[in-house]
Amino acid sequence: MPISAEAWQAIWLTVELAALTTVLLLLIATPLAWWLAHASSRWRAPVSALVTLPLVLPPSVLGFYLLVAMGPHGPLGQLTQALGWGVLSFTFTGLLIGSIVFSLPFAVQPLQHAFESLGRRPMEVAATLRASPLDAFFTVALPQARGGLITAAILSFAHTVGEFGVVLMIGGNIPGVTRVVSTQIYGHVEAMEYAQAHWLAAGMLLFSFVVLLLLALLRRGQSRVLP
Repeated sequence: MPISAEAWQAIWLTVELAALTTVLLLLIATPLAWWLAHASSRWRAPVSALVTLPLVLPPSVLGFYLLVAMGPHGPLGQLTQALGWGVLSFTFTGLLIGSIVFSLPFAVQPLQHAFESLGRRPMEVAATLRASPLDAFFTVALPQARGGLITAAILSFAHTVGEFGVVLMIGGNIPGVTRVVSTQIYGHVEAMEYAQAHWLAAGMLLFSFVVLLLLALLRRGQSRVLP
């Protein structure tokens, strides 16, 4: 059975959402992971717990509070309305914000582990060569943490593709606006269109297997280059 135009639309929207989420997450997570890996502040533990919260919090709970925050009476909703943007719930932008929050630990944790395993010695050597902290970060720390960067990008993209609870709560299931693959499958099952659901579900299963295989090969490659 060929995939319908509606399903292709959901697939494209899913890829667009996952790609944007991954790019923005890497920009947000990289400095945050560096700070968590090296900070001695008393705020380190609370911030780390807050970043990790989406791993243990039910997606429906996280989605509910994000929906309230983005709603007309929520703090974010009031801000966006004051700026003339309207409310972000049930929009692609709202979906993007929810995806960033929900996938944040999948970007931060691999980067944090990579920065922690790097240690302080390379940065100290760079400082003795008169490299500024920012220059040393981009020329020494980031290249040596590339394995963590790749892992963070793969996990962020894959986790966003597989979202359901947060997506459904924040964005609903609006065709061409917030309907992604996971909610498209849900819609097919609700309508008892099992053949169409099978096609999309099988694609998701294959995608998940490929992601896990890539991560296993990446870790195997990293272990070989370690002394």
